[in-house]
Amino acid sequence: MASLVLVVLMLAGCASAPAARGLRRFDFARDTLAFTNETLWEYSLDPVTGRQVHTRRPDPPAFSLRCFPMARVARQFHLHARFEPDRPRLSGAETSRRVDAVLARSPRTGSTPDDRIVLPGYTGLRELSADRMGPMQRQVGGAWQSYAQRGNWRMVFPFSDAHQARQAERFRSKIDAGEVPVAHVVTFPALTINHGVLLHAARATADGLEFDAYDPNSPASPLTLTFDRATRRFHMPATRYFIGGPVDLYEVYGDAWH
Repeated sequence: MASLVLVVLMLAGCASAPAARGLRRFDFARDTLAFTNETLWEYSLDPVTGRQVHTRRPDPPAFSLRCFPMARVARQFHLHARFEPDRPRLSGAETSRRVDAVLARSPRTGSTPDDRIVLPGYTGLRELSADRMGPMQRQVGGAWQSYAQRGNWRMVFPFSDAHQARQAERFRSKIDAGEVPVAHVVTFPALTINHGVLLHAARATADGLEFDAYDPNSPASPLTLTFDRATRRFHMPATRYFIGGPVDLYEVYGDAWH
């Protein structure tokens, strides 16, 4: 009996953890950044080979190669910030200071409700980043943070079907618990895609699972990735930077190793 009680308490603790940290359901229209992570290349499908080809854009964008920092920022605000739209806005300097304070906190563990950093005068991250686009782009960090993200080591090792099936279930479990995991999307050793997105919704389908993601490259609407239980593979639809097809996913900012 004592063992049963202990198990029940442990399960209850896991179930209540998101509420204890003050996590709420992620709202795409409210909790994502308003600006776009531009690409340095233009992508297209070669009609002869069926392969993805790319050419360098003639006018390099000023803000690019920041998919991982942007996905991380959205996660950090979900974990550590509290918006209070009914209160007056702070000065620009104080708002920037509080944004920096949010971004100084861990992207792996969340704050308690009482310890969250308050940002008055805004409904959420999208309104804040639209109003303060220049300062926020600087605070997101440099492109080097995408290359130096410590979880990048994982993509050089093979992804088994079993690993991808476990990862899909882990993503769904975390999202159901109120978390928003950051996923590294790859086709390594091919380099057709090497990208970071934030998963924020999951649902079962007849064939497997669907995941809605915040894609820093396309912030206007969610990106939907699918997981097929029969093949145990993730699939990503065609976008302006990827021709679409099977991809591998794994979580970053989820633990000490990533």
